[in-house]
Amino acid sequence: MKRIFTGLAVAVATVSLGAQTVQINGAGATFPAPIYTKWFSEYNKLHPNVQINYQPVGSGAGIKQLMSKTVFFGASDGPMTNEQMLAAPGVMHVPTVLGAVVPIYHVAGLAQPLTFSGPVLADIFLGKITKWNDPAIAKLNAGVNLPATDIAVAHRSDGSGTTYIWCDYLAKVSPEWKKTVGVATSVKWPTGIAAARNDGVAAIVSQTQGAIGYVELIYALQTKTAYGNVINMNGKVVKASVDAVTAAANAAASKMPADFRVSITNAPGDDVYPISSFTWLLLEKDPKDKAQSKLMVDFVKWALTDGQKFASDLGYAPLPKNVVDMELKALTQIKVQ
Repeated sequence: MKRIFTGLAVAVATVSLGAQTVQINGAGATFPAPIYTKWFSEYNKLHPNVQINYQPVGSGAGIKQLMSKTVFFGASDGPMTNEQMLAAPGVMHVPTVLGAVVPIYHVAGLAQPLTFSGPVLADIFLGKITKWNDPAIAKLNAGVNLPATDIAVAHRSDGSGTTYIWCDYLAKVSPEWKKTVGVATSVKWPTGIAAARNDGVAAIVSQTQGAIGYVELIYALQTKTAYGNVINMNGKVVKASVDAVTAAANAAASKMPADFRVSITNAPGDDVYPISSFTWLLLEKDPKDKAQSKLMVDFVKWALTDGQKFASDLGYAPLPKNVVDMELKALTQIKVQ
């Protein structure tokens, strides 16, 4: 089993710059940390002299560190808000891969994955559905012997792009969620236990009978935690997979905005997994350190092309080709000298 992230992760990539060693620091989302570390490792084999250090501290912290210029690049699963963009003009969003956020749960004695609808997930996280044998859950899982166990909700304590994706989806399927909780990397939760990072939520759920939480798909797979199917906009029951995330991306790809800030949750289509999203690197268009800028742009070009082949094995979906073409063109806006 691949290593799961339990705290600070440092990945190293290199680009030749004579005999000089250059270090580039970044921080942000835990959602893409497994693929970023894989990319840095593979890129290191090709180019030996620049260290790229990445701290998976959550999307909210990554955005803050980029805005305060304590790191050279950030990473987020939720695009920066208009207010943040005004406070930090010149930041470019660079989609890197796509992933799924899944509802994970710990209910003893179940032999098959549970099925959830968006409204039911919203009511669970609003604290309105409190028992596993609630009629709303039972109706979606006919023939399953659901226990009368209390539901223990687990959510993120830190500013999180995974939270943004989860809330973005729930706000589209639940008017009450949209009105009372809203969409952000940090929200005021109506109920539940908090933990930092994807691996923290996964740990709470695995250790707590009756718990439910949300994590990026790779963390559910790595920890072998049960995760549910979700009914999509077309009324189809879909299990999260690379193909189901790709289906969600295809509809958005033809309508990608120039700044790449787009939501693909609750997308239409029979095969679409509805809690899917792009994840973004955040780069300054005119950074002070042009040497680091040149090296980072070189790495990103590799990640968007050759690096995409590593996505599927880690549970991510590669980018649609037309999106990659748009990004490669957009990268020419970043000043490297």
